Amino acid sequence: MKLVLASNNAGKLREIREIMAGSGIEVLSQREAGCDFSAEETGTTFTENARIKALAAMRATGLPAAADDSGLEVNAMDGGPGIYSSRFCGERSYAEACRDIIGRVAGHSDRGARYCCAVVCCFPDGREIRCFATTEGEISRELRGSGGFGYDPMFLLPDGRTMAELTEDEKNAVSHRGRAFRELLRKLKDGEYYVNQ
Repeated sequence: MKLVLASNNAGKLREIREIMAGSGIEVLSQREAGCDFSAEETGTTFTENARIKALAAMRATGLPAAADDSGLEVNAMDGGPGIYSSRFCGERSYAEACRDIIGRVAGHSDRGARYCCAVVCCFPDGREIRCFATTEGEISRELRGSGGFGYDPMFLLPDGRTMAELTEDEKNAVSHRGRAFRELLRKLKDGEYYVNQ
Protein backbone atom coordinates (compact mmCIF):
# COMPACT_ATOMS: atom_id res chain seq x y z
CA MET A 1 0.00 0.00 0.00
CA LYS A 2 1.18 3.51 -0.82
CA LEU A 3 0.52 6.21 1.77
CA VAL A 4 1.14 9.90 1.16
CA LEU A 5 2.47 11.86 4.13
CA ALA A 6 1.05 15.37 3.75
CA SER A 7 4.42 16.95 4.39
CA ASN A 8 7.78 17.52 2.72
CA ASN A 9 9.63 17.73 6.05
CA ALA A 10 12.61 15.38 5.64
CA GLY A 11 12.95 14.65 9.38
CA LYS A 12 9.27 13.85 9.78
CA LEU A 13 9.34 11.66 6.66
CA ARG A 14 12.34 9.71 7.99
CA GLU A 15 10.63 9.18 11.38
CA ILE A 16 7.37 7.95 9.83
CA ARG A 17 9.20 5.65 7.39
CA GLU A 18 11.05 4.10 10.35
CA ILE A 19 7.74 3.51 12.16
CA MET A 20 6.16 1.95 9.04
CA ALA A 21 9.24 -0.15 8.12
CA GLY A 22 8.39 -3.80 7.50
CA SER A 23 4.64 -3.15 7.41
CA GLY A 24 4.27 -3.26 3.63
CA ILE A 25 3.29 0.43 3.63
CA GLU A 26 5.35 2.66 1.34
CA VAL A 27 5.36 6.22 2.68
CA LEU A 28 5.68 8.97 0.07
CA SER A 29 6.20 12.68 0.67
CA GLN A 30 3.76 15.05 -1.01
CA ARG A 31 6.48 16.00 -3.49
CA GLU A 32 7.15 12.35 -4.35
CA ALA A 33 3.40 11.87 -4.88
CA GLY A 34 3.25 14.84 -7.25
CA CYS A 35 1.41 17.40 -5.10
CA ASP A 36 3.75 20.04 -3.76
CA PHE A 37 1.50 22.45 -1.87
CA SER A 38 0.47 23.36 1.66
CA ALA A 39 -3.19 23.27 2.67
CA GLU A 40 -4.36 26.23 4.73
CA GLU A 41 -4.89 25.19 8.36
CA THR A 42 -8.22 26.79 9.23
CA GLY A 43 -9.33 24.30 11.88
CA THR A 44 -9.80 25.07 15.56
CA THR A 45 -8.29 21.80 16.84
CA PHE A 46 -5.22 19.71 16.06
CA THR A 47 -7.47 17.00 14.60
CA GLU A 48 -9.33 19.41 12.31
CA ASN A 49 -6.07 20.80 10.94
CA ALA A 50 -4.61 17.32 10.39
CA ARG A 51 -7.80 16.29 8.55
CA ILE A 52 -7.67 19.37 6.29
CA LYS A 53 -4.12 18.50 5.23
CA ALA A 54 -4.80 14.77 4.79
CA LEU A 55 -7.95 15.36 2.72
CA ALA A 56 -6.14 17.84 0.46
CA ALA A 57 -3.26 15.42 -0.20
CA MET A 58 -5.64 12.47 -0.74
CA ARG A 59 -7.78 14.44 -3.21
CA ALA A 60 -4.71 15.70 -5.10
CA THR A 61 -3.08 12.27 -5.44
CA GLY A 62 -5.95 9.79 -5.35
CA LEU A 63 -3.95 7.83 -2.74
CA PRO A 64 -4.54 7.32 0.98
CA ALA A 65 -2.95 10.24 2.80
CA ALA A 66 -2.00 10.93 6.40
CA ALA A 67 -1.22 14.23 8.08
CA ASP A 68 -0.40 15.37 11.57
CA ASP A 69 -0.86 18.60 13.44
CA SER A 70 0.95 19.13 16.68
CA GLY A 71 1.82 21.77 19.21
CA LEU A 72 2.57 22.69 22.79
CA GLU A 73 -0.06 23.30 25.46
CA VAL A 74 1.09 25.13 28.61
CA ASN A 75 -1.18 25.04 31.68
CA ALA A 76 -0.12 28.51 32.87
CA MET A 77 -1.03 29.89 29.43
CA ASP A 78 -4.54 28.38 29.48
CA GLY A 79 -3.47 25.67 27.05
CA GLY A 80 -1.66 28.04 24.72
CA PRO A 81 0.01 28.33 22.35
CA GLY A 82 -1.78 25.11 21.28
CA ILE A 83 -2.71 25.01 17.59
CA TYR A 84 -0.91 28.33 17.19
CA SER A 85 2.45 26.95 18.38
CA SER A 86 4.34 27.66 15.16
CA ARG A 87 2.65 31.04 14.69
CA PHE A 88 3.46 31.96 18.32
CA CYS A 89 7.11 31.82 17.34
CA GLY A 90 6.40 34.13 14.39
CA GLU A 91 9.47 35.94 13.09
CA ARG A 92 11.43 35.18 16.26
CA SER A 93 13.80 32.30 16.71
CA TYR A 94 12.46 29.33 18.68
CA ALA A 95 15.03 30.14 21.39
CA GLU A 96 13.40 33.58 21.79
CA ALA A 97 9.92 32.05 21.83
CA CYS A 98 11.07 29.53 24.48
CA ARG A 99 12.44 32.32 26.67
CA ASP A 100 9.12 34.17 26.25
CA ILE A 101 7.18 31.12 27.51
CA ILE A 102 9.64 30.54 30.39
CA GLY A 103 9.05 34.16 31.40
CA ARG A 104 5.27 33.79 31.25
CA VAL A 105 5.37 30.65 33.43
CA ALA A 106 7.87 32.09 35.95
CA GLY A 107 5.25 33.34 38.43
CA HIS A 108 3.08 30.23 38.33
CA SER A 109 3.23 27.19 40.60
CA ASP A 110 1.86 24.99 37.78
CA ARG A 111 4.60 24.54 35.19
CA GLY A 112 2.79 21.62 33.53
CA ALA A 113 2.77 21.30 29.76
CA ARG A 114 2.20 18.73 27.07
CA TYR A 115 3.08 18.17 23.47
CA CYS A 116 0.00 17.08 21.48
CA CYS A 117 -0.20 15.39 18.11
CA ALA A 118 -3.26 14.48 16.06
CA VAL A 119 -2.90 12.21 13.04
CA VAL A 120 -5.65 11.73 10.48
CA CYS A 121 -5.49 9.29 7.56
CA CYS A 122 -8.03 9.72 4.73
CA PHE A 123 -8.84 7.15 2.07
CA PRO A 124 -10.39 7.76 -1.37
CA ASP A 125 -13.41 5.57 -0.45
CA GLY A 126 -14.35 7.86 2.48
CA ARG A 127 -12.80 5.85 5.31
CA GLU A 128 -10.74 7.66 7.93
CA ILE A 129 -8.50 6.84 10.85
CA ARG A 130 -7.90 9.36 13.64
CA CYS A 131 -5.25 9.13 16.35
CA PHE A 132 -4.21 11.47 19.16
CA ALA A 133 -1.24 11.30 21.52
CA THR A 134 0.44 13.49 24.10
CA THR A 135 3.78 13.65 25.87
CA GLU A 136 3.46 15.12 29.36
CA GLY A 137 6.11 17.32 30.94
CA GLU A 138 6.66 20.80 32.27
CA ILE A 139 8.37 24.02 31.31
CA SER A 140 11.99 24.17 32.48
CA ARG A 141 13.56 27.25 34.03
CA GLU A 142 16.28 27.42 31.37
CA LEU A 143 17.04 26.15 27.88
CA ARG A 144 19.00 22.90 27.84
CA GLY A 145 20.19 20.56 25.12
CA SER A 146 21.15 20.83 21.48
CA GLY A 147 18.99 18.09 19.95
CA GLY A 148 15.45 18.23 18.70
CA PHE A 149 13.91 21.46 17.48
CA GLY A 150 11.25 24.01 18.29
CA TYR A 151 10.29 24.07 21.97
CA ASP A 152 12.32 20.96 22.89
CA PRO A 153 15.07 22.82 24.87
CA MET A 154 12.52 23.97 27.49
CA PHE A 155 10.24 20.90 27.53
CA LEU A 156 11.23 19.01 30.69
CA LEU A 157 10.39 15.32 30.87
CA PRO A 158 9.68 13.41 34.10
CA ASP A 159 13.22 11.94 34.04
CA GLY A 160 14.69 15.45 34.46
CA ARG A 161 15.97 15.87 30.91
CA THR A 162 14.59 18.23 28.31
CA MET A 163 13.40 16.82 25.01
CA ALA A 164 16.47 18.47 23.42
CA GLU A 165 18.78 16.38 25.67
CA LEU A 166 17.51 13.06 24.27
CA THR A 167 19.07 11.07 21.47
CA GLU A 168 16.96 10.83 18.32
CA ASP A 169 15.97 7.24 19.19
CA GLU A 170 15.03 8.23 22.76
CA LYS A 171 12.94 11.11 21.49
CA ASN A 172 11.15 8.96 18.91
CA ALA A 173 10.26 6.47 21.67
CA VAL A 174 8.50 9.09 23.84
CA SER A 175 7.42 11.73 21.34
CA HIS A 176 3.78 12.63 20.78
CA ARG A 177 4.23 12.28 17.01
CA GLY A 178 5.87 8.87 17.29
CA ARG A 179 3.09 7.62 19.57
CA ALA A 180 0.34 8.93 17.27
CA PHE A 181 1.87 7.38 14.14
CA ARG A 182 2.48 4.05 15.91
CA GLU A 183 -1.23 4.11 16.82
CA LEU A 184 -2.02 4.79 13.15
CA LEU A 185 0.04 1.77 12.11
CA ARG A 186 -1.78 -0.42 14.66
CA LYS A 187 -5.19 0.75 13.42
CA LEU A 188 -4.16 0.20 9.79
CA LYS A 189 -3.13 -3.37 10.63
CA ASP A 190 -6.31 -4.01 12.66
CA GLY A 191 -8.63 -2.37 10.13
CA GLU A 192 -9.95 0.18 12.64
CA TYR A 193 -11.53 2.58 10.17
CA TYR A 194 -14.71 4.53 10.17
CA VAL A 195 -16.62 6.23 7.38
CA ASN A 196 -16.90 9.96 7.93
CA GLN A 197 -20.46 11.18 7.40
